[in-house]
Amino acid sequence: MIILPSQYFGNTEYWAAIVQGGSDVVIDLGENYVKRSERNRTTILTSGGTMQLTVQLAHANRPRQPMRSMQIDYSKRWQHQHLIAMESAYRSSPYYDYYGERFTSLYATEWRYLVDLNMATLERICSILKVGVPRITESYITASEGDIDLRQKRRTTTFVAEPYIQVFNDRLPFEPNLSIFDLVMCEGPAANELLARCRF
Repeated sequence: MIILPSQYFGNTEYWAAIVQGGSDVVIDLGENYVKRSERNRTTILTSGGTMQLTVQLAHANRPRQPMRSMQIDYSKRWQHQHLIAMESAYRSSPYYDYYGERFTSLYATEWRYLVDLNMATLERICSILKVGVPRITESYITASEGDIDLRQKRRTTTFVAEPYIQVFNDRLPFEPNLSIFDLVMCEGPAANELLARCRF
């Protein structure tokens, strides 16, 4: 079994696990929120290098909060920042005109809970990659020996991303394990095959 947290977009490793794991993948909504993790962050590539985009949360510093209860804070206009950053970084990418609107429309809704935003993002990406939405559990899963558990913030990983041509490849080296947004904007339908070739 491959156990994943709910993530905001998710990175290449996250999506390689979904593509390669098939019916063995489960997303755990029963865990506690982990601060400074990809549960509410994603990393894109800009002309100046990597940029982290963070969904602002209400009361994120309280310890041991259930992931399901994390509410989004709209007082800082983070969604406007994300839209501007994504458009600025990817409007010249090969697939922005095809897929950009599927993501920008996410920000027209004020999602109350982080997991609802994350699920909406997950469903859009599954549609583009032509993969089924993974199983979801509301109860915490205890990993067994042999399971791949990607919920830990600090863990050793042997993941090797398959290289692809990124938007700023003329001036920046390849950045592995960025947001799936980067891969989809650069590779479009071929992203699925590329994820299938990544190694764990």
